[in-house]
Amino acid sequence: MKSGNSSRSAVHVSEAGGAENQLIEQQDRARQKDPQLLKDLLEKMLLIRRFEEKAAEMYTLGKIGGFCHLYIGQEAVAVGAISPLEPQDAVLCSYREHGHALAKGMDPGPIMAELFGKRTGCSKGKGGSMHIFDARLGFLGGHAIVGGQIPLAAGVAFAQKYLNQQRVTLCFFGEAAVNIGSFHESLNLAQLWKLPVVFICENNEFGMGTPILKASAIRDLSEKAGSYDMARAAVDGMDVLAVYDVVSEAIERARKEDLPTLIEARTYRFMGHSMSDPAHGTYRTREELAEHRRRDPIKRFTSTLESLGIITQEYIDDLDGRIREIVDQAVAFADSSPDPTPEDLTTDVYLP
Repeated sequence: MKSGNSSRSAVHVSEAGGAENQLIEQQDRARQKDPQLLKDLLEKMLLIRRFEEKAAEMYTLGKIGGFCHLYIGQEAVAVGAISPLEPQDAVLCSYREHGHALAKGMDPGPIMAELFGKRTGCSKGKGGSMHIFDARLGFLGGHAIVGGQIPLAAGVAFAQKYLNQQRVTLCFFGEAAVNIGSFHESLNLAQLWKLPVVFICENNEFGMGTPILKASAIRDLSEKAGSYDMARAAVDGMDVLAVYDVVSEAIERARKEDLPTLIEARTYRFMGHSMSDPAHGTYRTREELAEHRRRDPIKRFTSTLESLGIITQEYIDDLDGRIREIVDQAVAFADSSPDPTPEDLTTDVYLP
């Protein structure tokens, strides 16, 4: 980490060196972790992957409508970042938030029901894919407006500090949000007021179809923290343990010192921007996508755990079977749930 005048050095985890070197680096990190933690991380990532795959299937069947942004390929960021949190800590996200909600511990059933627009959804069928929410778990929503959650996260962290709650806020957003004014305003106030917030930029290289190199004057987005004398880091977002370690350090700083951090997690989405956007063929090639799929965070982590003797193929097959059953149950719950009634239209309205 690096923070302006402090002695902390910047952390930049390289994505280069080939798959073999990346596997060795992840193995070294894994040896320092409790085996049960490693299994939990794998389970969470696989749950997100299977949930999102099923959501894509349900969308094509017409059971899910409207906008739907899937998280396939980016699972290591949400799982690696959210897992070190305490239950009372808060998380705010963008519209690509199904994975973060699952990583925070939300029940897949109400999430799927929300995607279906059902009354039993976590937002009563009124929010849809972009507005997953569960205040009891500290999951304070997906937000449809690009960057809209960033000042809100600063406000949540301000409240946590003001009330002396010893809590931390994580705020996730895409790389397209770092060029908007409220991003800079929020970082400035977070550092000025010493707020316990960790800003996590999930750089998946494309803002819809615009490559980051055509939208940002700098390649290392974490450097934007330097303008505010804020701690910063860049991390391989396809390595769940690298994310876990970097974010754990930032969470500790926020909780113990009331200091914010900006982290750039370099990741890649395997699907299109949304369900209306093809995975390849317009702004990226089939070959480019295939190259990034070789860095699949779940396959990579599975290989690491297998190589260390922590899991076996039998374990993986059993885990995958159990997760698929959980996701199927979520679909059954959503399918059997009632639609909102006309009377529901006037509930949860706070101003006439």
